Amino acid sequence: MTEIADYDSPWKEALEVYFPEFLALCFPEVHAGIDWARGHEFLDKELQQITRDAELGRRLADKLVKVWLDDGSETWLLVHIEVQGQTDPAFAQRMYIYQYRIFDHYAREVVSLAVLGDETASWRPSSFGYTRWGCELRFRFPVVKLLDYWQTWSVLEESVNPFAVVIMAHLQAQATRCDDAERKAWKWTLIRQLYERGYARQDILQLFRFIDWLMALPQELEQALWQDIQAYEEAKRMTYVTSVERFGIQKGLEQGLEQGLEQGLQQGQIMRGREAILDVLETRFGSAPRDITRRVNQIADVALLKRLLRQAILVASSVEFARLLTDTLSTE
Repeated sequence: MTEIADYDSPWKEALEVYFPEFLALCFPEVHAGIDWARGHEFLDKELQQITRDAELGRRLADKLVKVWLDDGSETWLLVHIEVQGQTDPAFAQRMYIYQYRIFDHYAREVVSLAVLGDETASWRPSSFGYTRWGCELRFRFPVVKLLDYWQTWSVLEESVNPFAVVIMAHLQAQATRCDDAERKAWKWTLIRQLYERGYARQDILQLFRFIDWLMALPQELEQALWQDIQAYEEAKRMTYVTSVERFGIQKGLEQGLEQGLEQGLQQGQIMRGREAILDVLETRFGSAPRDITRRVNQIADVALLKRLLRQAILVASSVEFARLLTDTLSTE
């Protein structure tokens, strides 16, 4: 039986990489009202400062994003997203607290959106309020319940929106928690669909990483899956996912690196994690810049090292890795 090792990191990354696609699939009205030509800005550090002393429930991710209205005006506002992993009786209240704190800080409109990733179909908070002696407060926020997508599974399978893959992986990770063989079958199905949908190489790698994070398998099944992937890529004459293996992820698995990064608190395992990141960068790009080497060698968080190793394997250049490293360290 395989437990889901990490929900938080993949959801945060998926929202960052596929924010427009997320809104298009889950909140199309919001997507339609944004001027995407003007870009968008994530305000993660600011959100942490605003909400640092609030009571937190078990959640998967939260994001604060600055966007521009698509109405010809010079108006920007803020989109606040909460991805909640478990039922929490205080969730609606927390949504309201975050909403007014963000508004108080920026004096701008705040659109609050909730994604409920729990497994309780009846739990659907969407408002907070009270009334007393003529004083009344009503706060409502749009909600997407991921369990509802089971009813439109065929629509997800037919969609070319990358975030459809994110939702399918999330749901199948929950559904196969107690059945490793079934999880392996669905993991392979979702990975194979990445090629069949005609995604670009970078999207295949990005979505593969999300699936791989959520749908962890015992080592023997993981190795069998790699064989399936390799055979498929050879038949299709493409080397996308298996190129990741050549850049060290399989070698790391064989040496117990993944186990060390997940479980290790010993200095030797931390050192191996640092060395693996730098080795991958050198193998792929010829060298690891001195500044990257210095910052990586200062990291003593095994979970963070695991995330950075995956990024080192998948990024397109050392410059992109340096940017990701800066962004990651600034939010830790």
